[in-house]
Amino acid sequence: MPQTSFFINFFSGLVLLHCTSLSQATTFDTESLQSALNTFVSRYVDDPRHEYIDLTKLQEFYSARDYRPAWTDSVTQLTRLEIALSFIGTAENEGLESREYRLDRLMQLFKTRNPSERFELEFLTTLSLLRFSNDLYRGRFTASRLDPDWHIPQPAFNAINFLLSTVDTDTFQQSLLGLAPNIPNYHLLKQVLLKFRNLAERGVSWQHIPDMPLLRPGESHQAIPLIRIRIAQAYETHDKTEYNLSHSEESINSTIYDRSLVNAIKAFQLQHGLNADGIIGKNTINALNKTLDEKIQQLRITMERLRWLPRELGSRYLLVNTAGFQLAAVENDEYMLDMRIIVGRDYRSTPSFNSRITHLIINPYWNIPASIASKDLLPKQQKNPDYFTSQNIRVYSDYAYNAEPIDPDSIDWLAIRRGFPYILRQDPGIHNALGTIKFMLPNPFSIYLHDTPTKTLFNKDIRTFSSGCIRLEKPLQLAEFALRKQLTQETLKAQIEFGKTRQINLPEPLPTFIVYLTAWIDSENNIHYSPDSYQRDRRALAFARW
Repeated sequence: MPQTSFFINFFSGLVLLHCTSLSQATTFDTESLQSALNTFVSRYVDDPRHEYIDLTKLQEFYSARDYRPAWTDSVTQLTRLEIALSFIGTAENEGLESREYRLDRLMQLFKTRNPSERFELEFLTTLSLLRFSNDLYRGRFTASRLDPDWHIPQPAFNAINFLLSTVDTDTFQQSLLGLAPNIPNYHLLKQVLLKFRNLAERGVSWQHIPDMPLLRPGESHQAIPLIRIRIAQAYETHDKTEYNLSHSEESINSTIYDRSLVNAIKAFQLQHGLNADGIIGKNTINALNKTLDEKIQQLRITMERLRWLPRELGSRYLLVNTAGFQLAAVENDEYMLDMRIIVGRDYRSTPSFNSRITHLIINPYWNIPASIASKDLLPKQQKNPDYFTSQNIRVYSDYAYNAEPIDPDSIDWLAIRRGFPYILRQDPGIHNALGTIKFMLPNPFSIYLHDTPTKTLFNKDIRTFSSGCIRLEKPLQLAEFALRKQLTQETLKAQIEFGKTRQINLPEPLPTFIVYLTAWIDSENNIHYSPDSYQRDRRALAFARW
């Protein structure tokens, strides 16, 4: 039985038993409640299990209510207590942990019907609900502590005001249900998490595939029957038609990497962010060997990241997933465009941040950052004195608008050992690293989205090749979306071929969210998984101790 239904049914039955015994007790008076609250706070303030609980919020809540109870002073309040405890009981479904909200103790208090523990039930319910509602709305953790590369402000939420404004209303339950992010990605990941947790409760363990040499379609290997077992388990989990391998017993035990298994592996590779070439290599084996628990943790940390996002993303926005190497253009909750992207190398990883694209530039110059000039390009020039000239890279003494370029042959490049005393700029053209178009969005990281002349890199599994900026597979399609089709792709192509550098302002800024999600949902509601290329999930999970 799903956990949510269990708790609703459980507490519904208990409320019928408890209403009489609790409601017949002496009604609280404010002095008794205030005194009991002080005792409760002093009891729990040094409890290590409450390291994340701010007991002052509990005091603020009851002070604002003039020390009137919220859950245990009438039949109506007991009904809302049932709603509150049932809601706390859904924490596991949200990728959180019910033990952090003292659910076991709350259930015990609710079952004992002991009037002497009435205050503890009252206060502990409020304490747990304040924490759970906050965690569900804006995230269990402070984003910058869990992921230092995350620079998107978390949603603002005041749990005290929320509870004060809803606890005595007929819409209390509806208000609680509205706390989680209302975006398709979150709801669908939640469904998959529930399925995975049910598998874990049944003791399901997925088949492990041993290390093996690169395997191509038509070849043979002793591990092929094991791979068939693993794909059959993937079919049970995801119900993808391609994973349904219907074979005779003889073919099941065959060591030949046949056509049906190749098609299944291609679908598996596509689902796991790999190049769907049907070749079983290291990355495919690693994806096949992800355990059920690892997948559960992957979903949990992804849902946590989604809780960090603003509650209103806008009617039109870009969601750039650096972990999944994917960009999606969204309008009215529908995917209008998606494409592959290339992101920063490990040592120049692309951070997570949000901004708005304000304009684009066709036939852009590339003002080369000093770090790239000194670390990447200088060694090439030192090795080949014609490198800058061959790449249409001009050398300047400073950023002055009217500065004249310096002849690279007049400079002793081998003498430069430390620092880089020049400014480099690459002219528009076929060699330009930004391609034919770039999209500008203000940010402190000097990151933008742009075209690229090296299209072959989009066929790689792990696309971490840039210096931090985001290279686009379909820049013209994105430009058309960003400009609301005021200029078509054909018009843009004509302007590019004309060769003149031109800035084109967007009719309105386009919100852009650059995030890191190793589990995500595509436009057809299919779940995808991505490698943890930057190891941000691993570090975050270690910090969270999940």
